[in-house]
Order: sequence, then C-alpha cells, then structure tokens
Amino acid sequence: MSSGEQSPSGAPKLNERILSSLSKRSVIAHPWHDIEIGSEAPHIVNCVVEITKGSKVKYELDKKTGMIKVDRVLYSSVVYPHNYGFIPRTLCEDNDPLDILVLMQGEKDDKLIAVCADDPEYRHYTDFKQLPPHRLAEIRRFFEDYKKNENKEVAVNAFLSPETAIEVIQNST
Repeated sequence: MSSGEQSPSGAPKLNERILSSLSKRSVIAHPWHDIEIGSEAPHIVNCVVEITKGSKVKYELDKKTGMIKVDRVLYSSVVYPHNYGFIPRTLCEDNDPLDILVLMQGEKDDKLIAVCADDPEYRHYTDFKQLPPHRLAEIRRFFEDYKKNENKEVAVNAFLSPETAIEVIQNST
C-alpha cells in the first residue's frame, strides 16, 4: 500500500493515522519532567529507556531540551547487558535522574535493577537474590568495566535490598 491507501478494513493505516494527527505545532513531552513516575511508585515505576540491551552507544537525556542524544560510544568491547534508562521525575545526588537497569545498588550514582511488570518471564522476581548468580556477576562486571578504557574507575558496592531501592526512589522524588 502507498502511504495514502487504506487497510483492507477501509481504515487508514496506523502510521497514516499517527502522521495525520500531528500538526506543525505538536507538543512534545519532556521525558524527565512531563512523564509521571507512576501511580504505584515506588513499588512499580515508569522507566524511560535510553539504551537498549546489547548497545555500545551511551545515550543520555539532555535535561534542558528533553532530547535523548549520544553521550559517547563505549571504548571497550562491553555492551549494555539489559535495557538502561531513568525514572522520570527523580533526582539523584549526581544531579541526574535515578538510573534504572531494567531486568539495586545503593556523590552516589545509584543504579536500580528492575523487572518489567508486564514481562511474564521476570515479573515474579521481587529481590535481586532471586536472579541467577551469573546474571548478577554479568551486571556487576559490566559496571566495573564499561568506563575502564576511558581511564575512569567505577566501584560497584554490594547489591542492596528492595526496601533500600524503595527508599532511594522516595528520596529522589
């Protein structure tokens, strides 16, 4: 079908409906300020994914414009082990939104390990201790290594409890 054609049901195609709803004066939401943290926070939170699993490209939110832009390309052969982003409407001690690795560790640059509430494979996990030891080792190793070739050291402290993660979220809102 060409872009102006209709689907077999006679309705415009999805992309056509989306494009036709946009105007030159469309409003763009700021992913940090305009997206809600989530009605069930701090137990279930929304996440803006900046970096997808397997990427070597480090994207980061431009806090002024709301654009997600390339921050750097990782210098080593490591890749992000899981989707990575931030929780909207939060602020950490490093003056950035609270980071979240979607699959908790407690100037901090806290990182949370979370599971997708809609993913049947992971949604039953409630504590990092339920994850296979190799998965935790993989996550730890990623954060220990991902800045080494930039001559930056990253200390990965102990993984902390879900209760501590809830406190971190509450303290960052």
